[in-house]
Amino acid sequence: MDFATLRRRRPSEAIVPMINVVFLLLIFFLMSAQITPPAPFDVTLPESASESTAQPTDTLYMDAQGQLAFNAARGEAVFDALAARSTPDATLQIRADARLEAQALARLLPELAARGIAEIELLTGAP
Repeated sequence: MDFATLRRRRPSEAIVPMINVVFLLLIFFLMSAQITPPAPFDVTLPESASESTAQPTDTLYMDAQGQLAFNAARGEAVFDALAARSTPDATLQIRADARLEAQALARLLPELAARGIAEIELLTGAP
């Protein structure tokens, strides 16, 4: 008979607490992340040869029929919402549909200027 002492196995590493911490971190980052709201309607941007990208600012949406949307405001209420925005001196981005007539956009620009919006960027898509 062999009465030699048995080798003790090293206790396995506890991986379950590490998995719990990873899931808690994942939940924390998902809850604290700022997710951009979806666009109020689909807008097909006109093509552009420029490779520069615009910085995120206030965005005014304009669809192919000329309907306006800014945050939760639609139609004529957009102008009141633009006047009440938190940074009135910030650049206003316009996401106009590629099928929108240029005259509709040209009629909008003097209205925005009359309401004190000095800087406007017209967004385009890459070709």
